[in-house]
Amino acid sequence: MVVALGTCWILDGLEITIASNVGEKLTDGDRLGLSTTAVGFLATVYLLGQVVGALVFGNLSDRLGRRRLFFITLSIYFGGSALTAFTLGSGAWSLTFLYATRFIAGAGIGGEYAAINSAIDELIPARYRGQTDIAVNGTYWAGAAIAAAIQVPLLSGAISPGLDWRVAFLIGPVLAIVIVVLRRAVPESPRWLIMHGRADEAEKSIEYIEREVAATGKEVGPVDETRALEIKPSPQTGYIALLRVLFRTYPGRSTLGAVLMITQSFLYNAIFFSYAIVLANFYLGPDADTSIYYIPFAIGNFLGPLLLGRFFDTIGRRKMIAGTYILAGALLIISAFLFKAGALNATTQTIAWCVIFFFASAGASAAYLTVSEIFPMEVRAKAIAVFFAIAQVFGSVAPLVYAAMIGPKDAPSESGLFYAYILGAVVMIVGGIVAAVLGVDAERKSLEDVAMPLSVVRATGVGGGGP
Repeated sequence: MVVALGTCWILDGLEITIASNVGEKLTDGDRLGLSTTAVGFLATVYLLGQVVGALVFGNLSDRLGRRRLFFITLSIYFGGSALTAFTLGSGAWSLTFLYATRFIAGAGIGGEYAAINSAIDELIPARYRGQTDIAVNGTYWAGAAIAAAIQVPLLSGAISPGLDWRVAFLIGPVLAIVIVVLRRAVPESPRWLIMHGRADEAEKSIEYIEREVAATGKEVGPVDETRALEIKPSPQTGYIALLRVLFRTYPGRSTLGAVLMITQSFLYNAIFFSYAIVLANFYLGPDADTSIYYIPFAIGNFLGPLLLGRFFDTIGRRKMIAGTYILAGALLIISAFLFKAGALNATTQTIAWCVIFFFASAGASAAYLTVSEIFPMEVRAKAIAVFFAIAQVFGSVAPLVYAAMIGPKDAPSESGLFYAYILGAVVMIVGGIVAAVLGVDAERKSLEDVAMPLSVVRATGVGGGGP
């Protein structure tokens, strides 16, 4: 189940990395001969697709169910990404087709975030929910590393320039076919079924899960009857009503979710979209190939959530999120001063990034976990979508800010990059401080203990958490 659902992040890491590295190749006359501006707009269109997809399919996930949506969103991604490979030229109609397919692919992935994170939280036992969700979110970087490794030989000239970039864009859709087969075994969320008055189907889903657990030789103990909830299915909540729930009923949690998502998105987008500029202009030379340096960077980002995830369930959410954010910020400050002192080269700069983002990646993954578990069941997918959209908007500004601070390519500013690093560090430290003050101790608690469902009529022995 974890593999079947978690692969959405692998797809996104794969897709963005391929689009970033292949994009610059599309300016070649032997490929599509696009202008630099046209290529740069590809990332913007994909990002817009993610935001729209998250909002549209997040709403539908709360209305139609998790299982149905993660088939729909995967199919949309498959269609958009596969069609990208069939772009024929650089004329007006071809560009329209190219941008439309990138938007569709982004919409599919954006919709995946809301449906998948909701399903994982609602199906994973409370004592493992944190480490599972964080590890799954961290697989974005596994996809990025895979894409970077594949692209080195793929774009080396072994395949003709007219085909190599098309093959690259077809890698994700091929993987999506495998994922569809895996997801057929994933049940619908019993929590979602109950909230929509489909008690018999929820019981069947629970029985299926219990049979699968029993087949491994483990026992599933009975649930104490004092923890029973009486549910009365209520009308669906739209985005306007959702905002009232978020900022009136849960102002502290909403502030926490927004700050965590915005700060991690700002830092990641700033470093991710400027790392090649930094390596080329300050260390290797303007014509250097920097793609090989991306692989260890991606691996460091992947290992952080994988190795630190369990501590979010043992040490606790608040301490670990605050700690990883603040530590990442502090390490970035140290690396900024090392850069200013001229103590770094391309290799040591990459090592510094690997160490910084080992911690930052775990914290960023925990930000997605936070916004998916601290709000009521009925609005979970929409809440994920809203905070994801907010984060993407702020994150999209970060590369522009860093580019302006670093300066033009022919005359990059060392002092500008130094202060850009300090800015990113301060942003992360602010996120850590907010987590320390407003963090929710959700570790090893059922979702109903963390946030009482809106449709509960009567509850015994279950708490719904504070604002």
